[in-house]
Amino acid sequence: MALPVRDQMKYWAVAAGVLAVLLWSLGDVLLPFVLGAAIAYCLDPVADRLEDWGFSRGAATALITVAFAIVFVAVALVVVPTLVRQTVSLFETAPSLFQDLRNFLTERFPSVVDESSTLHQSLASIGQTIQDRGGQLLNQVLGSVGSLVNVALLFVIVPVVTVYLLVDWDRMVAQVDGLLPRDHAPKIRVLASEIDKVLASFIRGMGTVCLILGTYYAVALMLVGLQFGLVVGVVAGFLTFIPYVGAIVGGALAIGLAMFQFWGEWGWIAAVAVIFFLGQMIEGNVLTPKLVGSSVGLHPVWLLLALSVFGTLFGFVGMLVAVPLAAALGVLARFATGQYLGSRLYQGLTGRDVP
Repeated sequence: MALPVRDQMKYWAVAAGVLAVLLWSLGDVLLPFVLGAAIAYCLDPVADRLEDWGFSRGAATALITVAFAIVFVAVALVVVPTLVRQTVSLFETAPSLFQDLRNFLTERFPSVVDESSTLHQSLASIGQTIQDRGGQLLNQVLGSVGSLVNVALLFVIVPVVTVYLLVDWDRMVAQVDGLLPRDHAPKIRVLASEIDKVLASFIRGMGTVCLILGTYYAVALMLVGLQFGLVVGVVAGFLTFIPYVGAIVGGALAIGLAMFQFWGEWGWIAAVAVIFFLGQMIEGNVLTPKLVGSSVGLHPVWLLLALSVFGTLFGFVGMLVAVPLAAALGVLARFATGQYLGSRLYQGLTGRDVP
């Protein structure tokens, strides 16, 4: 005989509470395992495709590991030093950029920008603030990451966890399926399939879109000679997961830097604008429809709320689990809404004869 619904809700509530306590108290310890699980989840379709081509699961995992290691070493040796150097240079150059902007506004709008005006004083202080706080913020971020995840966790535990989970992914899914309550297993499988579809569309799809666009922006801006093209490309690509924000922020940053660097050479400024226009055309007409689809089900506001709430409650680990939890909650909310719309509570007496 199945447990009453009230008792089942008590058990699930206790399980959710225990999970929340574990995330809150063991966040730093769980971080490498959460990272490893996330990477394994993203790479599982690649391993499945290699299995379809005749590879064993172990051979597919080994091939993915070797390829991933080669890419990681190449990025660490080529891209990361340039990115750090350009970021530091951008912070150091910010005061002179704002000084040039202030001089430009002073020359053309003397009545608006005078020495006693708020705008004049703000522009004078913004650049110095960025230089003072920017480097400090970067050092704090690197320091906090170093305190939470030391070199051993980053370069040893995370890859090991990823490899083991990738090898046993299908087996683990089957074991979890075998532990489902028998009365609810069919419905849970349907909901889990919908959650996986949302996650696959968003994380794998949008992750690929962000990587492609970030690479495109960085390479294109560096080819036209923009001084901080790599930094702008990384920022624009990273923010692409929020619709229009990546293009707006990256475009404004790139065009603003281009105006300071290429002032009077309007062709180069126009080239920077065209790069972002083409990027949006490619994203809207090719990348997003092909890789993400039109029914992801994660609204940007809902995603930002989840990132803010879980990040505040559980720190960096909370931000990592925010997207899958937001996807799961969204699917459950749509399921609950469907159940409500089909219930007598919603239909009342008017729905008595509805089949």
